[in-house]
Amino acid sequence: MLLYGLVPFFGGDQLGLVGADEPRYAQVAREMLQAHSDACHEVHARIIPHSLKLDDLANSLHCLQGGSVTPLLYGQPWLEKPALYYWRAMSFFKEFGVSDWSARLPSSSGAAFLIALVFLHLRRFRPGGHLDAALITASCLGIAAFARGASTDMQLAAPFCIGMLGWYAWYETGKKFWLFDLYFFGAAATLAKGPVAPFLALVIICLFLGLRKEWAVLRRTIWWPGIVLYLVMVLPWYIAVQHSNPTFYRQFFLEHNLERFATNRYMHHQPFWYYLAVLFIALMPWTILGIRALFDGIEVSVAEWAARRKPMRYLGHGRAGDAFPEFLVLWAIFPILFFSFSGSKLPGYILPSIPPLTILTGDYLYRIRQRGMSAWLLWSHAICCAVLVFVLLLAPQHMKYDTLVPPKFWLAVAGVSAAFTIAMVVFVARRWGTQQLCKVSLVPVLAMMIFLLGFHGRELDLNYSARPLAQEIAAQAPTEKTVAVLGIKRDMDYGLAFYRNERLVHYDHDGVPDGEHLLVVRANDTDDLARWLTGRVYTPLFLYDAQGFEVYKVLARQ
Repeated sequence: MLLYGLVPFFGGDQLGLVGADEPRYAQVAREMLQAHSDACHEVHARIIPHSLKLDDLANSLHCLQGGSVTPLLYGQPWLEKPALYYWRAMSFFKEFGVSDWSARLPSSSGAAFLIALVFLHLRRFRPGGHLDAALITASCLGIAAFARGASTDMQLAAPFCIGMLGWYAWYETGKKFWLFDLYFFGAAATLAKGPVAPFLALVIICLFLGLRKEWAVLRRTIWWPGIVLYLVMVLPWYIAVQHSNPTFYRQFFLEHNLERFATNRYMHHQPFWYYLAVLFIALMPWTILGIRALFDGIEVSVAEWAARRKPMRYLGHGRAGDAFPEFLVLWAIFPILFFSFSGSKLPGYILPSIPPLTILTGDYLYRIRQRGMSAWLLWSHAICCAVLVFVLLLAPQHMKYDTLVPPKFWLAVAGVSAAFTIAMVVFVARRWGTQQLCKVSLVPVLAMMIFLLGFHGRELDLNYSARPLAQEIAAQAPTEKTVAVLGIKRDMDYGLAFYRNERLVHYDHDGVPDGEHLLVVRANDTDDLARWLTGRVYTPLFLYDAQGFEVYKVLARQ
C-alpha cells in the first residue's frame, strides 16, 4: 500500500517529484549531504571516531556537525523548517543514491511506523478493531498521499500521533514506559516542524484532563527524565543553528510560525471552511464511516461527561468509564479548529487529525459487528467508494485532454465501474457481515492505485513533474550547463533545479546571461522574447507540449 508505485522494486517510480516543496526539500537534503561528506573528507574522519584519542574525537565531531546543522539551498541557508526531514533524506540518499523515490522514503517509512503503532496500540488496549484501524489508516487518501510526499508533513504527523498514543497508554496504565513515547516522539515532531508539535499536544491533553477534572494527571505528566530527554534531543540543533545563523530566530519562529499563522504573507489564504473540504477528501473512501464514527465518539463522550456529573460514580472506580473515545475526539477536532483560524492554510496542516479518526472508525466497525450496519450507512459508504472510483478513472482523461467533459466511452466505463463498486460493497457486507466491510473496501482503493500509478504513472509524470522536461533537455543539449527560465511556476522552477542539480537563472531577477544558455518559457509567453533578447540570436530547441513550455537555445552575446 505504501511502496507501490514509489520505489523501483514495487511497481516502479513512474511519478517524479511534484509541486514546489518536494524538489526543494530534496535539494536541501542533497546539498546538506554533500557538505557533510566534504566536512568528513576534510579531516579524514567518520561520525564514529577511529579511537578515543582527543584528535579523533574532535575530527568525528567536526564530521558530525558538517552539513547537518544549517539547511542549505543553492549554497545559502534555508531556515524555513527544522532538520528532521533533511537528516532522514540524507541517510536514504547515502544508502540508495540521490533520486526522487529515495527522497520520499522518509515519509513512507514514517507512515509505515505510524500504521504499525496504530495496530499494536489497539491490539494491546482495544483489541478487536486493531487490524481494521491499521488498514483504514493505510488506505485513506490523506495518509496514502502524504506517505509518498518528500515533505515535512508526515515527519510531524507520524511521531506526533505515536507520542499521543503513548501518552494515553500511560494515562490508562500509569507505567512510565509509555510516557517515554510522549517525550521522545514529541521531540522528533519538534525537530520536524517546530513548536507547533508541543503546542498541539499540550492543548489537547489539557482539554482532555480539564473536561475530566483530573488536573493532578497533568502534574504527573511533567516527568523530569522525559523533559531532560526532550531537551537533549531538541536543543542542540536549535542552539547550533541559531549560533551559525543569527537570523534563524526571526525567520523561523517569527516569520514561518507566528506570521504564517496570523497573516497571508505566503499566499495560502483559504476560506474558514477549507479544512472541512480537506477532511472530506483526506478520509476517502472512509469519509462517511469516519464522520459517523466521530459522531458516535462524541455521543459516547457526552454520555461519559453526563455520568461523571452524577453523584453516584461508577462503583469501585475513581475514573468514570472509557475515556479513549473522548481523547480521540478532542485530538481529531482541535487541530482542524485551530488551523481554520490560520491566515495561511495548506492541506498537510491537519494531517495529525486523520489517525484519531481512522482509529475511531476501526473501533466503531468492530463494535457494531453484532448488530450490523444500518442500510443508509452501508449505502452511503458504498457510494463514497464508487465516487472515488469514478473520479480517479476519469483523471487520466482530464490530464490528456484538459477538459471537464471526458469522452463518452470513458464516462461509460467510469459509470459502470462505480455501479459495480456499489454492488460489490453492499453484497459482501450483507452476505458476510460488517467484519468484511474493510476488506472489500480495500479492493477499489488498490485497483485505483494500480490504475493510476501502474498504468498512468507516466502521464502523471509528464503533466505534473519536471523530470521528463529535465530528461529531454539533457538529451537534446547534453553539453549545456546553464538553464534560464522566464515566467514559469515555482514547481517547475524547483523541479528543474533538483533534476539538474543546479540553480536556474531567472531573467526577471538575475537578468539575461551573456553566455550561451537554454531558456525555458511558457509557450504563450514567447512574444516577449524579442524584448528580453534584443540583439541576441535564439532558436527554438523543442516544444514540451504536456505542460505548455518551449525551450530555446540562446547564443552568447556578440
